[in-house]
Amino acid sequence: MKKAARRWSLLALALVLLAAGLTGYVLWSGGDSGSKPYQDATRPVAERVADLLGRMTQADKLGQMTQAERASASASDITDFRLGSILSGGGSTPEPNTAQAWADMNDELQRGALATPLGIPILYGSDAVHGHNNVRGATVFPHNIGLGATRDPKLVQDIGRAVAEEVTGTGVDWTFAPCLCVARDDRWGRTYESFGETPDIPAAMTAIITGFQGDKLGGGPTSILATAKHYVGDGGTTGGDDQGNAELTEAQLREIHLPPFKAAVDRGVGSVMVSFSSWNGQKLHGQKYLVTDVLKGELGFTGFVVSDWNAVDQLDGQEGFTADEVATAINAGIDMVMVPEKWQEFLTTLKGEVDNGHVPMARIDDAVRRILTKKFELGLFEHPMTNRAYTDSVGSAEHRALARQAVRASQVLLKNDKGVLPLARGGKVFVAGKNADDLGNQSGGWTITWQGGSGPTTVGTTILDGIREVAGPDTTVTYARDGKGVDRSYRAAIAVVGEKPYAEYEGDRPDGLRLDDEDRQTIANLRAAGIPVIVVLVSGRPLEIASEVPGWNALLAAWLPGTEGAGVADILFGVGAPTGKTPMTWPGAKAHEPINPGDGQPALFPQGFGLGY
Repeated sequence: MKKAARRWSLLALALVLLAAGLTGYVLWSGGDSGSKPYQDATRPVAERVADLLGRMTQADKLGQMTQAERASASASDITDFRLGSILSGGGSTPEPNTAQAWADMNDELQRGALATPLGIPILYGSDAVHGHNNVRGATVFPHNIGLGATRDPKLVQDIGRAVAEEVTGTGVDWTFAPCLCVARDDRWGRTYESFGETPDIPAAMTAIITGFQGDKLGGGPTSILATAKHYVGDGGTTGGDDQGNAELTEAQLREIHLPPFKAAVDRGVGSVMVSFSSWNGQKLHGQKYLVTDVLKGELGFTGFVVSDWNAVDQLDGQEGFTADEVATAINAGIDMVMVPEKWQEFLTTLKGEVDNGHVPMARIDDAVRRILTKKFELGLFEHPMTNRAYTDSVGSAEHRALARQAVRASQVLLKNDKGVLPLARGGKVFVAGKNADDLGNQSGGWTITWQGGSGPTTVGTTILDGIREVAGPDTTVTYARDGKGVDRSYRAAIAVVGEKPYAEYEGDRPDGLRLDDEDRQTIANLRAAGIPVIVVLVSGRPLEIASEVPGWNALLAAWLPGTEGAGVADILFGVGAPTGKTPMTWPGAKAHEPINPGDGQPALFPQGFGLGY
């Protein structure tokens, strides 16, 4: 009777704590908290993992290896199927899309995990690739190509720490970042996800992993799991074809594409995501040599390997999971499978392959051991619920100031005839271009939705708003998107042009990278006034502009700056001096794509180029 009464007392206490919002306490279905070795935070992680693994059924283990999309799995599904992870695809958000709603959603799903017999928390993953960019109102930092232009690993580490705070405040504990691809062909739609076209820049920028995770995983209240992606060679596909074929010798693969991943492993990155692409005709998700022998063996990676979105289903080129695909991927070394919608089918298939001996139980145990280790290291068993102390950090003034600093540091001055820049305050300045007053365009893809979108998609400062702020009250700033209405009474005209948002696949440009007709006409309208024309190029990659640059007085590469457009204005008006250097080579002509250092192709601007004031 005493034991039963104690259990009822614990239940009553739990209900009081939940009602009070103290959801950081773990409620173990087995009874006394800490009554089993794996629940004892004072024990070594390896000991806790071994104890928990020994208590798990086959269903528990296979569930840990399965990641479902939030729209396709409920809290009760997590309980019933022992799911180990949930993710948000690009644009998959709670309603309303606020930090508070994210926190509430995550806590609900986590309660489903804690209701399982062993109470194993889930990992929630999201593509926080340039800020917590799925959440409206979050701080959106420059995309990686802009951060690569800063050549500042310390700044990038600080950004990682800020992003981790915002992610933590929404209950997410795993970001699918950083992308460590070495983009070798600018026509590839993911070029902006690359820090640079040579391995030294992405390797240096793995400092962001330390920002995400801390000096060690779980070493602080905002430590989140980082992901080095996409392993390996996705930036080297022929023709810049997304999910294409990297036709490279092993020596080339190791020289160009592997070093950033070695740097990530050396920093203790907790997870690695495998690329959709192929190496010499074989999909990476089936490459046991690269995943198990090289990554886990040679590089010594001790975290877990996760697949990309439904990528296991691409191994045979046919739609629908097959037993052979599942067995091949797991035996190749994939530890967790991202299978957004058909996760029940995957679980059934994987169970069959284990039961018939095609996937050894030792491989399953290795995968689950790796996953559980990271969950213990993160402290999820002790603090599974959202740390609401950081919810208000989402979009905070402090983080926006850091983002503005990053925007300033990322600007690359490519041309400045007769010192037209920086602009003095006072007089009249004309601003034009489709990207001048468009927060969505300047933020690019992977902002609120997968492909991104034009318009006021989130909260921030457009480049035009920044110009008005920085130019000050003594400067008359006139804006017309098409550049019409300008005359010689204006001291200068600023054309903010370039690309509209896109992401992987839809961003491939095999036919070239020219400015569109609207941009060219806008610039022509400004030039007709006979005043200095300054072009600010908002783009996710170098564009083919060699024939047009001679007619421009100044050219500033702004990349995809994110929500803090005032950082661009800071450089235009001399609040800061341009220090950025090109992380990519700019082609002299369309025929010169792809172009990279040392390949003999004539460059408009070489990698590392950047003027100052």
